[in-house]
Amino acid sequence: METKDVIGFILIVVATGFSLLATCLSRRIREVAFFIMVAGMVVSDRFDINFFSHFWYRGTTRGFEVSLMDILAFAVLVSSFLFPRRGESRWCWPAGLGLMLLYFIYALGSAVSAEPQIFGLFEASKMVRGLLIFMAAALFVRGERELTIFVFAICCAMCFEGLLAIKQRAITGVDRVSGSLDHANSLSMYICMVAPIFVAAINSTVPKWLRWLAGAALALATLTIVLTVSRAGAPTFAITVLGATAFCATWKITFKKVVATFVIVLGLAGIGYKFMDELKERYTESTLNDEYLDERVIDSRGYYLRLARIIVEDRFFGVGLNNWSYWVSKRYGAEVNTPYADYDNIPPDLTNEDDNEMLFAAPAHNLGALTVGEMGIPGLVLLALVWLRWFQMGATFLWKKNRTAMRQLGIGILFAILAVFLQSLTEWTFRQTQIHLTFHAALGVLASLYSIRRKERKALAAQPAFNESQLPYELEAATAA
Repeated sequence: METKDVIGFILIVVATGFSLLATCLSRRIREVAFFIMVAGMVVSDRFDINFFSHFWYRGTTRGFEVSLMDILAFAVLVSSFLFPRRGESRWCWPAGLGLMLLYFIYALGSAVSAEPQIFGLFEASKMVRGLLIFMAAALFVRGERELTIFVFAICCAMCFEGLLAIKQRAITGVDRVSGSLDHANSLSMYICMVAPIFVAAINSTVPKWLRWLAGAALALATLTIVLTVSRAGAPTFAITVLGATAFCATWKITFKKVVATFVIVLGLAGIGYKFMDELKERYTESTLNDEYLDERVIDSRGYYLRLARIIVEDRFFGVGLNNWSYWVSKRYGAEVNTPYADYDNIPPDLTNEDDNEMLFAAPAHNLGALTVGEMGIPGLVLLALVWLRWFQMGATFLWKKNRTAMRQLGIGILFAILAVFLQSLTEWTFRQTQIHLTFHAALGVLASLYSIRRKERKALAAQPAFNESQLPYELEAATAA
């Protein structure tokens, strides 16, 4: 262990102890910690320590990462368990946790049984971080106050990314902005993930100031998704935002809605006119045939699908978690006439992670292909079951329309899940740290809302005059309004 790692470990222990003590003593401090945890995920790599770093590896995780957000998540989780809100249970099994743990256990087995093991253990450590964030959000969110904090944090993160993207474009002259993330496609996925949450908040009973902030965040998200010039991002953004709007907004025509619609259409027309040439060039630079059918095109989406097929035909259980780059570089790339350098013979002059771009294979630009190549068909089946469970949890909020934040945010997160799923058909960035952690925070919120809804349904079902459309939080919201 290097000296910096020893110092980092000591700092982590001290920070964890201090954070845990503070969040246990004060619920307000716990709320601040949760806000920082969620809002700070987009810059989590600026506040982390990377143990045993393999910076030259082109996998989805290159070391054992521990960030300030993980420390805060641990503190929020433990303090929420030890000191729950008055009248709330200390523990409730979050919806979806069982399948997520099963998938993690299989992934850990894939990492341990593979050769080499270290890269898989790197990725398994990130999965642990995701589960920690998921559990912290699920135990912390118990009502509209915590939902307000969550939405506020996401809005602040998006405003930061939007303003940074404008700066990169207007001042730095970047053609495809990436914000604080590593790549424009990563920023695109993040925007598509959080945008439906803004739509849900705008149409909910959260405080008026927060609805206005969500509107500003959505406007910045719309502009920024265009600045990323992401071919998959633009249609995914449109599908999920319109879908969330269809289920969250009421269809009653009012003067306010007419004006808002006119302003939105005018703004979209202006953005389209300004960036039409760039978007057109981006969409016409390659065809679907080039991307999926032409075997001469290297690094196309079809190229990764063909590699995944070759791997799984050779190894039913895959090459091991996070070992795609290692084994494609070492063996399978040559089988599709794209030989790479061998990780076991790393050039001695390789001193910067950017130097490996042309030497070693990139992760598959398709989450399904990446999963089946690394963990085989059983791993892909388990991943599909996990995603189906997430969709099922969110789908329960589609019916019985009302404007309560408890219901609207459930729909917003459902379309956030859909957005990440759609973009994962052409990208691997679901595994990127900032997106992975934010996604699991949203899942934790959804799990909490799902559990609250189920408990209230059971409680009301036991009453003689049960009216399914009048849940307690719906009545409270109606009274408040």
